[in-house]
Amino acid sequence: MTLSVYVDGSGGSSSGYGFFVNETGESFYKEEPNITNNQAEYLAIIAVLKRFSDSKDEIIIYSDSKNTVSQLNHEYAINNPELRVLAMEAWNLISKYSNLKIKWIPREKNLAGKMLGS
Repeated sequence: MTLSVYVDGSGGSSSGYGFFVNETGESFYKEEPNITNNQAEYLAIIAVLKRFSDSKDEIIIYSDSKNTVSQLNHEYAINNPELRVLAMEAWNLISKYSNLKIKWIPREKNLAGKMLGS
């Protein structure tokens, strides 16, 4: 089975992140005050990677953060030290997957954004 997992996050004083699994309806949200939008996007992807680490399914993570997707796919450099730490954690988790893709989607197609109300 292929799992389509949509992630979203928002920064600021009432910030948080989460994901939504299209095929199962599973959702997750965590409030995380005072983080940036980019940190929230990374934390959402890391939450997915941890949640499905034992899965044998194909996992496709969809994010509307072009920056985060491009950084994790080694297309953009990561100049922010805090984001580099999160990217290293994500890459460490990604290395355990045999069938994983991280793809950019437009905000209006992001089911997690709709679910999380952002």
